[in-house]
Amino acid sequence: MTQRQIRLMSSIACLTILTGLAWSQSVPRFEVDPSWPKQLPEGWVMGGLGGVCVDAHDHVFILNRQDVIEGDLNAGKLAPPVIEFDQAGNVVNSWGDNKFLDPRLHSCAFDKATNIWLDSSPSGMLLQYSHDGSKLLRQIGQKGVLDSSDGTEKGKPLNSNAAKFFLPSSIFIDATDGNVWVADGEGSNGNRRIMVLDKDGNFIRQWQPEGTLSTHCMAISNDGLVYVTDREGGHVQVYDKMGKLLKSIPVPWTPYTPPADGKPKANGGASVAFAFSSDAKQKYMYVINQNNARIEILERESGKNLGHFGRAGNFPGQLAQPHGIAVDSKGNVYVAENRGKRIQRFKVVR
Repeated sequence: MTQRQIRLMSSIACLTILTGLAWSQSVPRFEVDPSWPKQLPEGWVMGGLGGVCVDAHDHVFILNRQDVIEGDLNAGKLAPPVIEFDQAGNVVNSWGDNKFLDPRLHSCAFDKATNIWLDSSPSGMLLQYSHDGSKLLRQIGQKGVLDSSDGTEKGKPLNSNAAKFFLPSSIFIDATDGNVWVADGEGSNGNRRIMVLDKDGNFIRQWQPEGTLSTHCMAISNDGLVYVTDREGGHVQVYDKMGKLLKSIPVPWTPYTPPADGKPKANGGASVAFAFSSDAKQKYMYVINQNNARIEILERESGKNLGHFGRAGNFPGQLAQPHGIAVDSKGNVYVAENRGKRIQRFKVVR
């Protein structure tokens, strides 16, 4: 082999290495921001967090389930159900009527008019509030009356063609037409469907995803695809807006410590909730894997797993039963923890 051939092969090898390095560096990396949020107002005691959402001004809203233990209140008072933070991590607003809202708030979303929508699984209601929470604009469903054979959580799920709910778990407002999309199916004992309502809350259509145990989280991508997580089943299903299944993305998991009997036992699910990356093409999906206490980074188009961040624990950057996830316009990821009773910001670093 001549010296020229050797130099050419070395150049090709270097180019290959650099290309691979550039590709790996294009995948977003995250590190926790321990300075966010700022300390809560004096005396506030938090329960588990159900969900988190980010508005057009990158303000972060968390849903406090208020499931504190009795002894906690000897040292403080119950924090409000809905808490708003600015980008600096300061509490700028809080609200919620404990007598009306169900304590197990699940998810939130914003419409084009910046009104906030809430759902809470056991109540069977969807609620639309003004952005500051000062006014209830719309209630869909009746509190405590579920879409079941006896109207309670003990009844048989009906999946009725009506704006009634049995454990609604996720809500999304379609900016193109104002339609309200609902994943009605927090767990396998309730309804199991994707429902579409018009902006006034009237029933339009629904479908029941085949092969799923629950419809725990749902959102529509910028290119009009409907993504639905099956929490227990460990996959994300992708549909068109009429309910045609296009593909299924598996989210596998492996116990860190092998079980004594050799049979892995789920601890919440491998595909609990997700958020899209903030770029226009939404190249990535960030999926909560409760079983492994981490966030999976998936390439949205291919479904390929590109890495993860977070680990089990209670220190900054660690996760204790993550349940809600959202992304701001800068690409930062916010994770709400149920068992950890906190919100954390993971800053994107390139």
